[in-house]
Amino acid sequence: MSRLSALFQSFKTRGRKALIPYIVAGDPEPGVTVAAMHALVAGGADIIELGVPFSDPMADGPTITLGHERALKHGTSLHDVLAMVAEFRSRDAATPVVLMGYLNPVEITGYVAFADAAAAAGVDGVLTVDLPPEEAEGLSAELARVGIDPIYLLAPTTTLARAARITAAASGYVYYVSLKGVTGAATLDVEAVSRRIAELRSVTQLPIGVGFGIKDATSAAAVARHADGVVVGSVLVQCIGDHAVTPASIPDALTRILAPMRAAIDQA
Repeated sequence: MSRLSALFQSFKTRGRKALIPYIVAGDPEPGVTVAAMHALVAGGADIIELGVPFSDPMADGPTITLGHERALKHGTSLHDVLAMVAEFRSRDAATPVVLMGYLNPVEITGYVAFADAAAAAGVDGVLTVDLPPEEAEGLSAELARVGIDPIYLLAPTTTLARAARITAAASGYVYYVSLKGVTGAATLDVEAVSRRIAELRSVTQLPIGVGFGIKDATSAAAVARHADGVVVGSVLVQCIGDHAVTPASIPDALTRILAPMRAAIDQA
């Protein structure tokens, strides 16, 4: 059983909901990322989604796109990201880490080499935004070989038939994008999210994490009442951008944002 599956199984028994923060690796400079990851855990993170910097992050809004740009100014590569995960693992062997990014760096590395390197670093899941399950058989086979979960996105516009096909190819959890548009867009409609999650549960038994539009403790708690996990991204990447000129202050700033969300989720 993977770390992700074991975590969600344990949480289901305990009635706990997962808090899943997202940051871009190498933002605002590579030396900050591992300390930021540990700070997220200190703030209550159960899983960390680590963005792999990419020059054209098409699913991301302006805030996260700027995070990618700041990381790429330092030449942060997929190889560097895996090294960060390995360094994180030297102190934390328990918290699952999911790489979230785009296909190009993985394809350049090669599926076999990428899967081997990711497993050696301690990666638990991979979410490749621009790779649909119909085209993912080669990568999914290599990930399965090394025990890494392939994670997929579901959108408000995804039909139930399509959702069934996507979730059949997934493991660990699925990520429901609660809003139409890019990251950081629009206003969260919790009632719509609740209805959609209920529909999705009719086609999958996988845990459902919900992201996009979760900006504070109130919205995190509201989503946690319906989802198995709450994904928080843009507000954290914005915080990193705000503190980019004083990078040493970033870990504590991230903990201060995440801790109230953790408390609110636990009380929901």
